[in-house]
Amino acid sequence: MPRIEKDSFGEKEVPDSAYYGVHTLRSIDNFRISGRQFPQEFIFAIVKIKKACCRANLELGLLETGKAEAILRACDEILAGKFDGQFPVDRFQAGSGTSTNMNVNEVIANRACELLGKGKGSKAVHPNDDVNMGQSTNDVIPAAMRVACAELSGELLENIGGLIAALEQKGEEFSQILKAGRTHLQDALPITLGQEFFAYAEAMKKQSKRIRESAEYLKELGIGGNAVGTGINTAPEFRETIVKNLNEGTGMGFRVCGNGIEATQFLTDMAGFSSSLKLLAIDLNKISNDLRLMNSGPRTGLAEIQLPPVEPGSSIMPGKINPSIAEAVNMACMQAIGNDTAITLGCASGQLELNTNMPLIGCNSIESAKILSGATRDFSGKCVAGIKANREKCEWYVQNSAALATALNPLLGYDQVAALVKESLARDRPIKELIVEKGLMTRLEADEKLNPGKLTKPNLKAR
Repeated sequence: MPRIEKDSFGEKEVPDSAYYGVHTLRSIDNFRISGRQFPQEFIFAIVKIKKACCRANLELGLLETGKAEAILRACDEILAGKFDGQFPVDRFQAGSGTSTNMNVNEVIANRACELLGKGKGSKAVHPNDDVNMGQSTNDVIPAAMRVACAELSGELLENIGGLIAALEQKGEEFSQILKAGRTHLQDALPITLGQEFFAYAEAMKKQSKRIRESAEYLKELGIGGNAVGTGINTAPEFRETIVKNLNEGTGMGFRVCGNGIEATQFLTDMAGFSSSLKLLAIDLNKISNDLRLMNSGPRTGLAEIQLPPVEPGSSIMPGKINPSIAEAVNMACMQAIGNDTAITLGCASGQLELNTNMPLIGCNSIESAKILSGATRDFSGKCVAGIKANREKCEWYVQNSAALATALNPLLGYDQVAALVKESLARDRPIKELIVEKGLMTRLEADEKLNPGKLTKPNLKAR
């Protein structure tokens, strides 16, 4: 049996099983764009903020104890996952996120009503007057996206750390394996396979540092600023009390922002965080492409390394194995890069006292953090950790690379070496044989000067 709820637009029937109310129901009708709701991390961050605000209002004597205790218990139940199906509003909605803020307010209020022995929709605990006391969508939603992303950054950084460790382990394991370097996908000077992996690890360290630094800015919250950041209809101590309570619940070290008006108008800190995720995605995508290329084959590609097989690669070609994990990582990176473009546009499109692209910015940022966290975790454990090197193939490429002749530049000069390389390629003869044949060096001298193992580090003596 549905219940009747009304707002300033009139009455609507609300399913009796629903904990949301008339505002949410109107939003469901209004926004049927994507079929995608706010991610759970976003909803839970809103609930954590509601809980911190409720405690603050109780401590400041603004909310009666019975209502506050019911609200707090309802928040805990939501965070325990008991009401996951009660947040159905599409993520493409009014730009401040009012629909989802009210969705959360209504679910908390109706569950609190039940806990007080009242019926859903009775408004014994009011979604606006009690649950949303001292708040506006305009400070709740931007604070929630910061909380969610700051929390997700911890898991992401942990997974990047695991990838760094796996790459460095392979760097050590492959430190004595020489391979042909390639620039422009053409033969270049040799390096060790270990040097390749240590370079990858260093790139990940840089991106980890950038993410850690950008996530620190997310900890500055404008909650308590209300509609335009001025703190209207709140107590002077409200902001500090909210943040204190939030830190007690999360242990994250959130801070009151320096200027509530700035925090309401500008979401540049979110753009900065997304940008750091994009930079991670750029490097991660490059590493994944490199591994796929070195793994290519097994008979007609480079075949310098073998990525661990994880599944059959073809529905028609028996025995075919594809670099599935690396390809999945590529796509996760591309998605994060695309998300960053949307986030950048969203952050740049605020007007006057408010940015009205907050659901887009928050949902995309959370998605990027989540998929890159999963991608780095799987890349590390299911791909990098199991890589094997084809030492013989690597060494064959090195010994047959005309680029070794670069080591002769200080002795013979660029022009003569260029002519030797051209002849070597035209006659399909190793450069070392030509040098000896032409009497430019003895076999012993050629072996010494063209020893690939000595060409992976500075090799000239100062005069």
